[in-house]
Amino acid sequence: MRRIGAIFTPYFPPEALRDAAEAADQAGVPELWLWEDCFRESAFAAASAVLAWTTSLRVGIGVAPMPLRNVALTAMEIATVERLFPGRIIPGVGHGVLPWMAQVGARAASPLTLMREYVPALRSLLAGEKVQTAGRYVTLDDVRLDWPPRVAPRVLVAGEGPKTVRLTGEVGDGTILPGGSTPERVTRTLALAQEGRASAGRDAAHELVVFVRAAFGGDDAREALRTEIAAEAGEVDDALMISGDADAVAAGIEPFYAAGATSVILQPIFAETDLPGFMTNAGSVARLLGSS
Repeated sequence: MRRIGAIFTPYFPPEALRDAAEAADQAGVPELWLWEDCFRESAFAAASAVLAWTTSLRVGIGVAPMPLRNVALTAMEIATVERLFPGRIIPGVGHGVLPWMAQVGARAASPLTLMREYVPALRSLLAGEKVQTAGRYVTLDDVRLDWPPRVAPRVLVAGEGPKTVRLTGEVGDGTILPGGSTPERVTRTLALAQEGRASAGRDAAHELVVFVRAAFGGDDAREALRTEIAAEAGEVDDALMISGDADAVAAGIEPFYAAGATSVILQPIFAETDLPGFMTNAGSVARLLGSS
């Protein structure tokens, strides 16, 4: 089944989260994704609140920055949330935005080495294993979680460049692509991730989650979307102009699934003024796609 969700971006204040989450839950949005952007909102604190406020939503972390968080702490956060709300957390980790990591003195000289050490250690801890490792960035001395998840969740890993994407396939359970990615890029990303997976001798299915900016409404919404994309990319690819009513948005994201995405997560534009309304519309898209 094609998965779909929506994003509560940390450009909106924390106090706006409850109304958005409850609207998403009531509308049948399957997944609500949260970002841990510096220096805005803590992903795991927000995730716990959302899960407590709602009944059926799964919450994705897209993503927790690895340099900012000791891997044991990340494992403890995920395990705690998973045991409190079984099967409803989708953990994701990534390099973090490098200038932000530099601001807090956490920038890794080799983000690839960090990922190669961090993700396997995280997955092993979540599997309830005792971990002994001494790497360049990750050092664990016989560490085991006292309260590991009863069922370890799949760990998704964010990546953009070819080397990073191959590594997400090698060490992760899925790849997260940020907003601004076209269907063509989805196809290339999946192929690279599968190369990494094959090199590691892993044959399980690999998830590919892509964030897609969307604007519900008429001409004004479409123009706001175009302006936002142009401000970030300098040009506007028609494949990224996902706007209109629920039927139009559902049709607009079909090429991403056809390109190999397993999940399309709808991202509101920064100018969005009605987050509960956005979530309600996202629920309508989910029903049209049979994903609610």
